[in-house]
Amino acid sequence: MPQDLIFGPMGALALLTFTVLGFIPATRFRAGFAGQVTSDDFKLGESARVPPQVAVTNRNYMNLLELPMLFYVAGLMYFVAGRVNVTVLIVAWAYVALRAIHSLIHLTYNKVTHRLVAFALSNAVLAALWILFFV
Repeated sequence: MPQDLIFGPMGALALLTFTVLGFIPATRFRAGFAGQVTSDDFKLGESARVPPQVAVTNRNYMNLLELPMLFYVAGLMYFVAGRVNVTVLIVAWAYVALRAIHSLIHLTYNKVTHRLVAFALSNAVLAALWILFFV
């Protein structure tokens, strides 16, 4: 099996991360033009004045830079070790799909219980990816 196929899900997750990053200035500028925030509200992160619809985008972006780092490391481990196979690809794509679902929920209707299910499942899938490597 071509080992570079692992870069597909890795690239897809990076694309999701960059897409969410693109939403941050859009939501901040929209809130700024509406008079909801000023640039001072972002001097040290986000002040308490930042509306939830603005803060949630940044929070989702931070989520995509936390545990997904372990996904990128695992992908590189599989590639370097030459152990990419169909099972690994299915698990990797499942992780990306669950992270995309998590982001979609977080950035739209944001029901916490739905978001939690997607987040928890994605973490279980990520753990499985690591366990598969060492088993």
